[in-house]
Amino acid sequence: MRVHLANAAGLLMILCGQPVFAAEAPKTWDGLVQVDSKKLDLVYLQPGADFRGYTKVMIDPTEVGFAKNWQRDHNRSRTSISGHVSDREIERAVTEGSRVAGRIFANAWSKGGYAVVDAPAPDAVRVKTGVLNISVTAPEQQTAGSSHTFSEDAGRATFFVEIRDSMTGALLGRAVDQHVIGDSFTTWRTASTNRADFRDQVELWARMSVHGLSELQSLSPIQP
Repeated sequence: MRVHLANAAGLLMILCGQPVFAAEAPKTWDGLVQVDSKKLDLVYLQPGADFRGYTKVMIDPTEVGFAKNWQRDHNRSRTSISGHVSDREIERAVTEGSRVAGRIFANAWSKGGYAVVDAPAPDAVRVKTGVLNISVTAPEQQTAGSSHTFSEDAGRATFFVEIRDSMTGALLGRAVDQHVIGDSFTTWRTASTNRADFRDQVELWARMSVHGLSELQSLSPIQP
């Protein structure tokens, strides 16, 4: 299930600090030009960019963050403090999420035929990713007695990816995609099912990133 483009456009305002119309994303962004995409909500590319010759990737740590007021709103909705999500739980989830996502992206790039490197090189791009604005619809709570929570989805998250030339830092492209997670059917939600659903979506975003670069190589030089 795709979330409306206006919500993804809102992330652009967060990331780049410039005004964005709620109903329409900007046509340009830091010199990049918006192009049509059937798979991601928003894609921006540098006109004339040539992705041919890139065979390696430097991967920055994946940024992970919850929606600004998700913890507050969730806790306010619980009558018992035992059902609250603590600051420590949020911190642990962010740290673990970044670690797991980083491993997923590294594996995807390797499987896609790109060498993962630690230093800039003429044939390497630098890839920055983030999974932000995370909200969990029904987090499993450690409460007295048995409690089952059913939901039609696991939550929501917004993905972004940015690609630069690793030697010069030249900005080559950005993409943003917001998605409802695990919305295939209503089911009993647990910590394990939530993690599995979010992991599946991050794996999909990772594969799309790798496929996207390969596709851009075949289309280079870029003519938006």
